[in-house]
Amino acid sequence: MPLRAKVASSVSRTAAALSRAAGRGDGSVIGGWIGLKIDPELLAHLAAGRAIALVSGTNGKTTTTRLTAAAVGVLGPVATNSFGANMPTGHTSALAKAGSTPYAVLEVDEHYLPQVLEATEPHVVALLNLSRDQLDRAKEVAMMAQLWRAALVRHPAIRIVANADDPMVVWAVTPPSAEPRRADAPPVTWFSAGQRWHDDSWVCPECGGSIERVDDQWWCTGCPLRRPEPHWVVEDEGVLDPTGAWHKVVLQLPGRVNIGNAATALAVAATFGVRPTDAVSRLGGVASVAGRYAQVSKDGRNIRLLLAKNPASWLEAFDMADDAPTLLSINARDPDGLDTSWLFDVDFAPLRGRQVLITGDRAYDLAVRLEVNEVPFQHVRTFAEAVAGVPPGRLEVIANYTAFQDIRAELNRVL
Repeated sequence: MPLRAKVASSVSRTAAALSRAAGRGDGSVIGGWIGLKIDPELLAHLAAGRAIALVSGTNGKTTTTRLTAAAVGVLGPVATNSFGANMPTGHTSALAKAGSTPYAVLEVDEHYLPQVLEATEPHVVALLNLSRDQLDRAKEVAMMAQLWRAALVRHPAIRIVANADDPMVVWAVTPPSAEPRRADAPPVTWFSAGQRWHDDSWVCPECGGSIERVDDQWWCTGCPLRRPEPHWVVEDEGVLDPTGAWHKVVLQLPGRVNIGNAATALAVAATFGVRPTDAVSRLGGVASVAGRYAQVSKDGRNIRLLLAKNPASWLEAFDMADDAPTLLSINARDPDGLDTSWLFDVDFAPLRGRQVLITGDRAYDLAVRLEVNEVPFQHVRTFAEAVAGVPPGRLEVIANYTAFQDIRAELNRVL
């Protein structure tokens, strides 16, 4: 690297280490921020010479990134932003901290994907899904798909691993008719992990026609856009690869959605030449992802933490949670988004019949939504009060970003 980049990288690592030593976080943001101030091209310099995978989407990015890094790790050391700092500052910090590694797997905020594509020139990009998120500041879903589409047209040589079940992703990957995909461009690798949340993809982004669905198939009623045939498919408790071979997936992470994330990881790793038989055993070593899915024993309760930030992820959280007492916590601070109206897009009916407790800065917003959904609940002011209010055994905790971090802090444990 140029001398300026070497200095910037060294300062980035030092700043991140000081942040960790001072207990101010893991340093993922401050280290990269300072490094980029010294050398605005630092991310590009750090990315040069590495085979990089980018993972982006509204939901599942952090978990899929961890699983992909584990799978690609069959080949050698992998740099990754494992704590979820998914903007260029976090990418810069992760690569600087890792030093010289042949591979990197980076989670990318969906808004920043075009910028990170330009800086890193990745080997492959995995596109998971698109749905509404942080309504007060995030782009409308079709606008995000258009942003991705325009960026991918500018990078025709990049390999793409994409979700065949999400019409918005399929459209984003499909070049406009005026700019057809180049003949020498790598073919898209499609995976099918299912899509339980459909409410952001009833209207075709190409022509405005309606999207029809029957079983696992979907198609537009007004134009040729339709579900492509997937190469990687979740089947039962495993994954079918493009050869038709089935691989059992044994994870420590709950829910069918994480088998889908595992399928994505195997598909991405395969673009690096990793055989599924070599990668699949690595996936079972991932037990917690930045505290998500972590299980903690406290006062006779087995507490499991689940992060849910928008309607689609709450639907998946309900699927992952056991039929047990459940604490819901909602904040609306800056990282969460200030608009909580999305709560009315979530169907809380699956919680009927279990003990439900609510807390957080916006617990009353949640209370109104549960009243409308006819789900009985108890309001508690602290996490300790919630633990004391349930019998010994399992306690499921579902919270959005800052509420999740508040609860981790109350547990007084690094997960």
